[in-house]
Amino acid sequence: MAPAPFPRAARLLTPKDFARLRTVSRRVGTRHFSAEVAANELGGARLGLAVSKRVSKKAVRRNRIKRIARDSFRHTRDGLPAVDILLVARFSADQEDNASLRAELVRLWQRIATLNGAEGVGTMRA
Repeated sequence: MAPAPFPRAARLLTPKDFARLRTVSRRVGTRHFSAEVAANELGGARLGLAVSKRVSKKAVRRNRIKRIARDSFRHTRDGLPAVDILLVARFSADQEDNASLRAELVRLWQRIATLNGAEGVGTMRA
């Protein structure tokens, strides 16, 4: 398998990036994850993660979910359009094993890849 880096340019880093997604994005969801997706002009997909203490009180369990999500994104990033993605884990994600989380993330990335610039699909904002 070819190496799949996760460079700094592929991450949402600043509070401004996260705030923009909270206001102008479209939502795409699965059973254990919710993704807020918005087009960007940077030429590649970027990922931000939100796994709160509501998902699990134990940091090791939250970090497991983040590690699986980052790894899945690294291997799928080239097939995604130029979008910013804020991936929010739901409470139920902590109860699932690694293989089922990976499979669900693959389905989520596929749904995001089929969006037309993240416009016109998903839940409308008020």
